[in-house]
Amino acid sequence: MAHQYRVVELREGLVGGKLSGDKLEKILNENAAQGWQLKTITATEVKGRVGPGGVEGLLITFERQV
Repeated sequence: MAHQYRVVELREGLVGGKLSGDKLEKILNENAAQGWQLKTITATEVKGRVGPGGVEGLLITFERQV
C-alpha cells in the first residue's frame, strides 16, 4: 500500500517562546482526526522569515495510507 506524508514545521516563536506541550498536543490531535499518524518529531533550527539565522523548532512528520 502507498503512503502519504505531511511535514509540519513548528517554530518556537509560534508557540510563545517555548515549545508548548499543549500546542504540540493540539497539532497531533488535529492531524490524527484527519487520519494522519505521527511518524517522527525532529528538533531542528528553523529558518526565520526575516534575516539570517533561525530559531529552535520542530519538524513533525505524519504518515497515512492512501
